[in-house]
Amino acid sequence: MRFVRQNDVNSAKRAVPWRGSGGIRGGVAVLAAAVIVSGCAGGGADEAAERDTSEQRGTGRPVHGQPRRPLGAPAARALDAYAAQLRRAHAARAAAAKRWGLAEAPLIPPAPPAKKPALRTREGFEVDGHVEDGLPPVFTTVPTRHKVVFLTIDDGAEKDPAFLRMMSELKIPYTAFLSDYLVKEDYGYFERMRDHGVVLDNHTLNHRYLPALSYAAQKREICGMQDVIEKRYGKRPALFRPPYGSYDQDTLRAAKFCGVKAVPLWNEEVFVDRWEHRESDRELRPGDIVLSHFRGPGEWKGTMPDMIRRFLNRVTAEGYAVARLEDYL
Repeated sequence: MRFVRQNDVNSAKRAVPWRGSGGIRGGVAVLAAAVIVSGCAGGGADEAAERDTSEQRGTGRPVHGQPRRPLGAPAARALDAYAAQLRRAHAARAAAAKRWGLAEAPLIPPAPPAKKPALRTREGFEVDGHVEDGLPPVFTTVPTRHKVVFLTIDDGAEKDPAFLRMMSELKIPYTAFLSDYLVKEDYGYFERMRDHGVVLDNHTLNHRYLPALSYAAQKREICGMQDVIEKRYGKRPALFRPPYGSYDQDTLRAAKFCGVKAVPLWNEEVFVDRWEHRESDRELRPGDIVLSHFRGPGEWKGTMPDMIRRFLNRVTAEGYAVARLEDYL
């Protein structure tokens, strides 16, 4: 029987520091577009309307496609209100970035695709009968042309309140893959996470090396965690990540039986002090899934907010926004 093991720590080489380039940010571009579309730039639309209306004066009919009067006050007020809203949102994001020690404000992701991309198992990650048995796809990158990456965080060992505040204030989406033996120490911490829009997914009950277990034991690990998350947080997960990224045919068969739709792994892993990469060129790619862990000073040389700073400073400098994984699946 074939199994797949992801040796994500020992085989990866240490990444070199990355220097990105600046550029026009999303909020400014949106505001500029709103001004141009409104006809406010240079007064061209209002002048043309006044000129055409003068030519028709006395006919009692407006020129086709032109208002009888210049832009009305309600429309102008709506545009002003929208522009003010954009300015406030940008200012709040910039202030939060400064408060949390970021080099610059994180970029805002584009709207998610209306038509979700087709997910296929990455070449070399298949098991016997993968397609024939309709087993969940296993992938490290989501097909997209948008410059977005997806942050995923595993297990649930560290429960840092500062991390929750940081992610909420910066409005950074992420997905948590949880193991019950760690989560049960404080179910409420992850309930607060869920209340901020974070999707809670399956990382098994006890974080065991699944290929060493029988099919029945693997099913208990996976289905058992499905039950815990549904009972505690109200929704049965659609996503599952095997511990250590290691799985075999029985793993995926059990996952399918338990209601799992997809198995996202990762293409990069970020720590407090470094990045590690699956690809030899150590570059980010559109749609890459990035892994990290719930860890703190007991095991890392820093805190979870320190890890997020390293993550955001690089992806922002390289022109990437952080998107919500579930919006693309």
